[in-house]
Order: sequence, then C-alpha cells, then structure tokens
Amino acid sequence: MNFLVIEDDEKIGAFVARGLEQEGHHVDWVKDGHEGLAVGREARHDALVMDLMLPGRDGMSVIRQLRQERVTTPILVLSAKSSVDDRVAGLSGGADDYLTKPFSFAELVARLQALVRRNTGMPAAPATQLSYADLSLDLLTRRATRGDRTIDLQAKEFSLLEYFLRNPDRVLSKTMILSRVWDYTFDPQTNVVDVLVSRLRTKVDRGFETRLIHTIRGVGYVLRQD
Repeated sequence: MNFLVIEDDEKIGAFVARGLEQEGHHVDWVKDGHEGLAVGREARHDALVMDLMLPGRDGMSVIRQLRQERVTTPILVLSAKSSVDDRVAGLSGGADDYLTKPFSFAELVARLQALVRRNTGMPAAPATQLSYADLSLDLLTRRATRGDRTIDLQAKEFSLLEYFLRNPDRVLSKTMILSRVWDYTFDPQTNVVDVLVSRLRTKVDRGFETRLIHTIRGVGYVLRQD
C-alpha cells in the first residue's frame, strides 16, 4: 500500500516510515502542514498519517481543507493530544481515526489496514489463527500451542510470535522487531530484542527435536524448519 506520513518529529516520522516500509509498503514522509496539504491533494495514497501540531499549517486545518476539496483519502490522526475533546474534535473535523502518542506500531498498522479496507470495500481477513509446522497461535483466545503442548506467553512474547508467524522463512532484523513489538520511545541500542527472542525460543523449541526460531548472525532472526 501507499501511505503519506505528515509528521515533523524526526524520531517519530522515521520510526513510522521505516516500520511501514519494512512491512512492504511505500511511504512518502513530509514534515510541515503546507507540504502535507500539497501532497495530500494528489489523492494517490491509500491513507494518511497526520500529526496535528505541525509547522507552517496545523494538522486540523490541513484535514479540513482536504475534506473541503473532496479528497476522500482516509486520515489517521497521530497526536500527543489525548483528551476526549481533542479526539472528538479530530474525528468531527474530518479524520477517520485517532491514535494518541506514545503508540504501538502494531496498533498503528492494524488501524491503517482497517481504514483502507473500509475505504476500498475489501473484506476483513477472516483468519484468526496463524500456524507454521506444528506451531499455532490463536489470535482470539491468545492461546499458543506446539504439538499438543500449550505455551504460556507474556504480552511481548505473544506479539513477537505473531510477527514471526506472519513472516515465516523471512529474516527479521532487530530494527524490524523493535518497530513491530515496541513503540518509538524505545532505545534501539538496547539488547531487549535478544533477550525477548531467547525467552520465546526457550518456550517454543525446548523439548522438541526440530528448532523453529533461529539466529542469523549479524542480521537477525528467522522462523523456519531446518
């Protein structure tokens, strides 16, 4: 998909753009309201991610102008303004969804996908269970199993396993995992990814002859059968 990110904060903008690109999407990133309005007018994106506090022209005036010009591209507001009044004002002013900072990248992606589905009439994906080899994850009950054994997962372990199962046989870098499982406030220099993968690998592979989670030295990690 094609996304436009309108965000002046370098850290947040880079985090969102990089994460969406690593998910396989094309991203245009602009850093002020005037440019955001100009690019948004082109109506060539599947959805817009819009900050409200922008230099040049604030985000709400950009949204109102786009709607006045009958640009129907779905808009997700991404803002530090988190009060009920702020959210109501954003949605009443023409935004389609509103997500407050700090935010989970996984939630951002899910909301964007939902906006695009609604806008294009695409049906929601019916699958509620992911599986690979003898490893399964039920997204509704949040129950993980391997073979006939249930795996107890903490929240971050669940998110990481879901990411692996959605990308089998694909090498995932530490940066990709950080973008998918943590939010933009997390320090990318930390070793928390190594710790989390190690913990998940112990739960998934311990006691089984075939290992599924592998380390690719200097690159990242992969879910695959050897």
